[in-house]
Amino acid sequence: MKKEKTKRLPSIFEALLPIVTMISLMIYVFVFAKKDGEPIYDAAHLPLMCGIIVSCIVGLITGKSFKEMLEGMVERISTTLDAILILLTVGILVSSFMISGTIPALIYYGLDLLSPKLFLPIGCIITALVGLSCGSSWTATATIGIAFMTIGKGLGINPAITAGMVISGAYIGDKFSPLSDTTNLAAGVAKTGLFDHVSAMISTTGPVFLISLVLYSFIGLRANTLNYDPEIAEGIKLALSSNFNITPLVLFPILIIILVCVLRIEGLAGVMISVLTGIIFSLIFQEKRSLAEIFAILHYGPDIVTGNDFVDEALAKGGMDNQMWTINLILLAVSFGGSLEKAGVIERLFRKLKERINSVGGLVLTTMATSIFCDATMCDQFLGIGVPAPLYEDKYDEMGLSRNMLSRTLEDAGTLWAVMFPWTACGAYQMRTLGVSPLVFFPFAFVNLLNPIYALLTAFMKRNIFWADGSYTNIFGKTKMKKMAKAPENAKAHAISRLEILRKENKAPQITK
Repeated sequence: MKKEKTKRLPSIFEALLPIVTMISLMIYVFVFAKKDGEPIYDAAHLPLMCGIIVSCIVGLITGKSFKEMLEGMVERISTTLDAILILLTVGILVSSFMISGTIPALIYYGLDLLSPKLFLPIGCIITALVGLSCGSSWTATATIGIAFMTIGKGLGINPAITAGMVISGAYIGDKFSPLSDTTNLAAGVAKTGLFDHVSAMISTTGPVFLISLVLYSFIGLRANTLNYDPEIAEGIKLALSSNFNITPLVLFPILIIILVCVLRIEGLAGVMISVLTGIIFSLIFQEKRSLAEIFAILHYGPDIVTGNDFVDEALAKGGMDNQMWTINLILLAVSFGGSLEKAGVIERLFRKLKERINSVGGLVLTTMATSIFCDATMCDQFLGIGVPAPLYEDKYDEMGLSRNMLSRTLEDAGTLWAVMFPWTACGAYQMRTLGVSPLVFFPFAFVNLLNPIYALLTAFMKRNIFWADGSYTNIFGKTKMKKMAKAPENAKAHAISRLEILRKENKAPQITK
């Protein structure tokens, strides 16, 4: 008979080897691999691939078969398929909103509302609306964000502050949008409903957004208006109005996005409804195009020529084809997380820490710390979301918590702090897009900076907590029944059972009458 290999957890050295390999290659690619000052290769994909290979080798050394390692990767990928399909169609959505005039109109009317004193708070709101409409912080920063960086310079505002404002608004829109890839990913890996997750995110990100607007308003009131140059904004508006039929009616597709959220239409169906709306509005209000031309734009992205190079570059976004870079990165990132999990790397590094958790605040802190650790060491927000989820999901059930409490916590840190590091995929992207290093703009990205802090403080105060039976302990400490979040049936039954025991032991809040 064939002798079965003895399986064991990797040593600390073995557990760190895939991560060290990843970090080393990322540093080499993003810092040292340059020719004549220009990067030779500036993507995270192949360093991730090398990390997967090393992780599989560690798995084989510790007694796992390659089939088991592959199963771990495929299992992780399967949890992200909904997000990947939505991300694919989001590229089509951005194209349709470009040619319909929706995003150009947002920029146009946004410029009309701006003044040096109100630039930061209003800019944050407008960027959030763009992020909400297209479901992507990257698209928001690459469109309205680029415009605001130029306008901010004309207003004499520190580029670091403007970049921080843009990042805050873009991520607010991203988190509130059912079209967002990370929003769908967080719901998927936590095994909860998309809109259950969005409603949970509002409980932390909503108050922080209001706090951030107050801070931006305070900074704006102290802004120096001597360097204000209205010609920059006028040049952008002229280029847009000369090439698009700018009317408030073309903003209607934004209302469709909001309606999709209110009616809780499933993500993929909601995206396609929004795409169809954008196409119809493009035919009604903008240039008439044949079906083949529309297909080409939706597939490859629009090629809009306005005569203003800056505007042309800002509007050259979208297209299904352009999403493949991000989808490839998601597949590799999640596969890396799956290989680390199957090889026992995560268990080796975090098992003892997990065993010491005995409070909701401690669990939230540990989940956030793990997410940020994954962001910083594995170089991508998808790993900051995907790796901690299976590691702590049973602990959330054991404490009687809802699965959307897990998904919310993953995004509070894993998504919002991923942009803090210049070597992560999103940090590098935003640095190239906005021209400001994350290390410089992050102190002014108030939403991203404060959101984890707010979530952590309220958790330690035993407030702002979602329970497995659908009850919610609000910021005032009152526990009221709400809608029960989706979760796997076995996990939900176990979590509710544990919650009942904890309530009998007075270790969980009673329902407030």
